[in-house]
Amino acid sequence: MIVRMEYDFIAIGDTVTDEFIELDDVRIDTDPDPEDKGYEEICFRFGDKVTYKNISTVHAVGNSANAAVSATRLGLSTALVTNIGGDELGKKILETLISNGISTSFVQVHKDMPSNYHFVLQFGAERTILIKHQPYPYTLPNIGNPKWIYLSSLSESSIPYHHEIAKYLETHPSVKLAFQPGTLQIQLGVKELADLYKRTHIFFCNREEAGRILETSEIDDVKKLAQDISSLGPKVVVVTDGPKGSLAYDSLNNEIFSVTMYPDPKPPVDRTGAGDAFSSTVVAALALEKPLSEALLWGPINSMSVVQHIGAQKGLLKRDMIEKYLSEAPAGYEVKKLS
Repeated sequence: MIVRMEYDFIAIGDTVTDEFIELDDVRIDTDPDPEDKGYEEICFRFGDKVTYKNISTVHAVGNSANAAVSATRLGLSTALVTNIGGDELGKKILETLISNGISTSFVQVHKDMPSNYHFVLQFGAERTILIKHQPYPYTLPNIGNPKWIYLSSLSESSIPYHHEIAKYLETHPSVKLAFQPGTLQIQLGVKELADLYKRTHIFFCNREEAGRILETSEIDDVKKLAQDISSLGPKVVVVTDGPKGSLAYDSLNNEIFSVTMYPDPKPPVDRTGAGDAFSSTVVAALALEKPLSEALLWGPINSMSVVQHIGAQKGLLKRDMIEKYLSEAPAGYEVKKLS
């Protein structure tokens, strides 16, 4: 008889290979056209040869894959539900997941399709990512009854898949959902994904993403943004605000917490994956039965570590190192209860 393992943490989302291109001969336009909504622009000469410094390839990344690595290093039994192609990149992705201790039982390989491949244009610690998600035929395998599901970035062709996940959650009420929407999921809108919002236990986004989700340009009041998203269904909403830290609204206990960033030991090398590290570490701490107030202190430590390396996973810490950084935290690094 086969005994089925019930996982602590199952991440669901697309997996990619990131090709980092460290740019050199470019400029950043900090005063772009107002119609571009305040985004800075990266500029280089059109129709010319542009030099770059370095190039590096990182396999098996993406929001959910990053979260799976984070959870595994923190001691949780972890699996990843994802789709890959039957190409050499797909083989590299599988090898990388296995080397990180992640179960690949739910990885679906599509022999006649390519694997996802992104280009990361890096300039200093910041980056712009050229993304393309393959339209895989998404289906939810029999994942049993994990303690947590962590859902993030999927392609535009995955709308029915989102509803399949929501139906699974309806019939498995003990399973908690963490939802960190990717770009395309935000673009789908709240109405399309209403069933998932209603079933979410904890939700993560940054301040700008909150504005897009709520379709508002009024994004100065982070507390209001968190409460307005909570009204859509999520029981706990965490909104990150760059160097100002993060705010969490817990509607179950009517509590609001804020936490600062953990100080960088030296200037960041690459900010890719900092948000994934924060969100997944908070969820992993909750899965380890830490209270929300303590889990919020774990997240920024992993973010701090990740930005000291190229790629989203190299800097992810094990539990003993998280606890070490926490014990050595500088004065002022704390969670404040606002209400």
